[in-house]
Amino acid sequence: MKRIVKIIWLAGLGISSVTGSSFAQTVLDTARVYTIPEVTVTDRYQIREVRATAPVQILSAEELKALNVMQVSDAVKHFSGVTVKDYGGIGGLKTVSVRSLGAQHTAVSYDGIAVTDCQTGQIDLGRFSLENVDKLVLNNGQGEQIFQPARLFASAGTLSIQTLTPHFEDGKNSLLKGTLKTGSWGLVNPSLYWEQQLADKWSLTAQGEWMSSDGRYPYTLYYGDKDDQHSREKRKNTEVQNLRTEVNVFGNFSDKEQLRLKAYYYQSSRGLPNATTYYYDYASQHLWDKNVFVQGHYKKELNHRWAVQASAKWNWSYQRYLDPDYKGSTGQSENNYYQQEYYVSASALYRAFDNLSFSLSTDGSINRMNADLHNFAKPVRYSWLTALAGKYVNEWMTVSASVLATVINEDVSVGSSAGGHRKWSPYFSASFKPFPREEFRIRFFYKDIFRLPSFNDLYYGQTGNIRLKPEQAQQYNIGLTYGKQFEGLVSSLSATVDAYANRVTDKIVATPTKNLFIWSMVNLGKVDIKGIDVTANICLTPFEGYLLTLSGNYTYQRALDVTSSNPDSPESMTYKHQIAYTPRVSGSGQAVLETPYVNLSYAMLFSGKRYVLGQNITKNRLDGYTDHSVSAYRDFRFRKMTTSLRIEVLNLLNKNYEIVKNFPMPGRSFRLTVGIKY
Repeated sequence: MKRIVKIIWLAGLGISSVTGSSFAQTVLDTARVYTIPEVTVTDRYQIREVRATAPVQILSAEELKALNVMQVSDAVKHFSGVTVKDYGGIGGLKTVSVRSLGAQHTAVSYDGIAVTDCQTGQIDLGRFSLENVDKLVLNNGQGEQIFQPARLFASAGTLSIQTLTPHFEDGKNSLLKGTLKTGSWGLVNPSLYWEQQLADKWSLTAQGEWMSSDGRYPYTLYYGDKDDQHSREKRKNTEVQNLRTEVNVFGNFSDKEQLRLKAYYYQSSRGLPNATTYYYDYASQHLWDKNVFVQGHYKKELNHRWAVQASAKWNWSYQRYLDPDYKGSTGQSENNYYQQEYYVSASALYRAFDNLSFSLSTDGSINRMNADLHNFAKPVRYSWLTALAGKYVNEWMTVSASVLATVINEDVSVGSSAGGHRKWSPYFSASFKPFPREEFRIRFFYKDIFRLPSFNDLYYGQTGNIRLKPEQAQQYNIGLTYGKQFEGLVSSLSATVDAYANRVTDKIVATPTKNLFIWSMVNLGKVDIKGIDVTANICLTPFEGYLLTLSGNYTYQRALDVTSSNPDSPESMTYKHQIAYTPRVSGSGQAVLETPYVNLSYAMLFSGKRYVLGQNITKNRLDGYTDHSVSAYRDFRFRKMTTSLRIEVLNLLNKNYEIVKNFPMPGRSFRLTVGIKY
């Protein structure tokens, strides 16, 4: 049994192994079992990162537990090459940009189906909890899977959130887990997770959680350039409450046929704190969000050569914004926004030979938006994406290639529409293993991709521009990876080094038209991005029963605005300056010590200086920061029940810093988590 489990796991990861007759790598995209020699691997995620043809970073549920993080946005900060814009506090907006390409170039998938927001083109990661997350996967360029929906080929990077699936121990057909988090600034966060075996082939999971916090954390407000001119203040209008529920139904008809259905509901109510300006900290704006979606995924392996899968999703979201102190004639400003999406996808996988496979995926979607704004366009976007991909694997080489065809049409109820777009997007990646006895690889990928203008870019009041072209991005990456298993003090070691270059053209930027109060979205920007990402992980066993894991990553990035080299043009003030909010250096580190008595964890984030505007001058500079967190946790088992206790200290040194200018991050805080699993 142990051997079969390892075989299934290796096939799912796409690990290259030699068989007695031929190589069975093309079964990576299915759960089919092939007999191969038993291989013992102690850390599957680090091994997968080493063997990927394009950079992939993975955080498992156990690693997330040790990171002192509460939301997906907190965990993503520990990936290399990532910039997270965080407006502070639990309820603040949080968006992710990979390798300085912008949040709109990063797709977010939830259990294999993309999350969309056609209004802004970016996803708020603050809405995702970690309570039912099995792992987070960040892919640059494209993932290893070719058997996937076409939409997951259509971005410069993808953050995949994979939730828990039921696993029942012998003699049990249910699992119940409750967790309560409490801590500084009025945090109360209860959650409940339930797994149930319904029948031989059917099972169910349900998860719900509620979170409330007043968010009134203290911060230091500085006046002018002198450190002695400051005062201690508290953030105002920072209360937040949210509710999230999710139900999943699994149909495991056989090892060749599976069905998954998901229903999801989320709502939040939060205050919007103002920027911290001198002598004025009043804020009254408020935001309400609701989101409902239902999605399904079906997968079947027809025979040794063919496999098919299909997905469908209906999504509805609502957002209400209120400014009770609006200075206009109405005395307040209130806006309501509605989005709706219908999405279907179908894919087929064909294994031409044991080491060569092809896939064809096609997706169709309809996105609608409405708002109670005067003469709002009420746009509708019809999208059709088709991806053809191939993958070849042998003992020393992996090659993957794809081409994506995108067809977009738009219509509006008021005014003129942006029309349609047609685009071909190629991708190629390769990995080579020059030494048969060493897990050392050289990898490369190239991708030409784009992102469509959002509905706000095209249709929002006086700023919208229906003549906008898609924003283009070309990505190049070359890297070295290494991994090795040992016996003795050092049990495993893995490391990756990747150098990359990205070129963004037709960048969508806001520019003034007649005066500084009337702006328009135009295709003016060009950005030249070069950088290096380094990751490392080492596992040590100093004594029997003790395990010490050390990991870290480092990023160096030159992301320069190269829009214009004409000294007479207005854009020349920022020519070859680092783009806003992108540090030259950043990284993270982690140490986890597991003992028979208690587990200890330390995590650190650091960022170099940044600039809040494109002009890199002193008054626009935002200082770098380092954030340290520590925790201690322990599980206690009583018969059939397991109790867990966790104590965390966040921002241990009480560092006063900002990720976004004038939106201070919380200082030192404490969090206590109590969990029961039965």
